[in-house]
Amino acid sequence: MALDAHLVELSERHRALDRKIEEEQSRLTTDPLKIAEWKRQKLRLKDEMERLKHESSHH
Repeated sequence: MALDAHLVELSERHRALDRKIEEEQSRLTTDPLKIAEWKRQKLRLKDEMERLKHESSHH
């Protein structure tokens, strides 16, 4: 997969997790474990995006 396409995919997944977190937080009864896991996933995606951007700028 081309780097740009991979970055777009990661960015879309990151935004989807944002929406899931917002939806969950808007409920009367939230699941803090679910929210925490999604936040960890978002951080992993962000880290991977930053790593890929950094690697591509050094080639």
